[in-house]
Amino acid sequence: MKTVTINNQVVPAIGIGTWHMGDDPAIEKQEINAIRAGLNAGAKVIDTAEMYGSGAVETLVGKAIQGYDRDHLYLISKVLPNNIAKTIEDHLDDSLKRLGTDYVDLYLYHWRGGAPLIETVTELERMQIKGKIKAWGVSNFDIDDMTELWDLPIGNKVAANEDLYNLGSRGIEYSLLGWQTDHNVPMIAYSPVGNADSLGANMTGNANVLKVAAAHNATAYQIILAWAIHRPQVLAIPKTAQPEHMTDNVAAMDITLSKAELALLDVAFPAPTRKLPLDIL
Repeated sequence: MKTVTINNQVVPAIGIGTWHMGDDPAIEKQEINAIRAGLNAGAKVIDTAEMYGSGAVETLVGKAIQGYDRDHLYLISKVLPNNIAKTIEDHLDDSLKRLGTDYVDLYLYHWRGGAPLIETVTELERMQIKGKIKAWGVSNFDIDDMTELWDLPIGNKVAANEDLYNLGSRGIEYSLLGWQTDHNVPMIAYSPVGNADSLGANMTGNANVLKVAAAHNATAYQIILAWAIHRPQVLAIPKTAQPEHMTDNVAAMDITLSKAELALLDVAFPAPTRKLPLDIL
């Protein structure tokens, strides 16, 4: 099983994403069962945010984790840029209440807003000092943002960066991913199998992906996930509301792709040869 180390905690390299969950009350029980299926299969990380469903998804996660040992979970949430200055603690407290816990393991600055970066990380650090978060990080940061952050007095305390990354969206490999590897800043890959769009269908229907999947007696989704975590210190957080699919997602951690298979996937979805704009959903 592949693992990632974040803030000195070792976690499985595939976690549970929750974006777009909680939209339909009719399937709440199914979504809760999906999250639990992931945890029961060996996942520990659950990624959510105050923005998701305006707090509804954090509430959903809170229901799903009832009865689980909190020490065996790794909860990630995110704060909106406008909620950093002065009100961050109130918004964090609201998130903690919805999640039913007194701390989150990793609290991310959801995307960069207009406030000076030093003020933002100072507030995040304050929450860590108070014990309401175990670590802080960022999301949707590109190479220039990360280098600026690193140069701040406490910037090197950043525990992770979460960006869009999958086989069909490899722009961060040109400079950002290598920089984070060199500086030991883990990458959290959101939308690691794409969305329900043409890109996702393009990946799952690709002949090379299907060839590799057949060799492993796996699904196309599992191969795409195995690819997403084949580099060190990359954590993927796929989302699904289907318990069976969630179990399959977690099982992808046990798939090791050969050099020949990685090369075959590179042919279908080449690595970037120049700096590209950061992909953001």
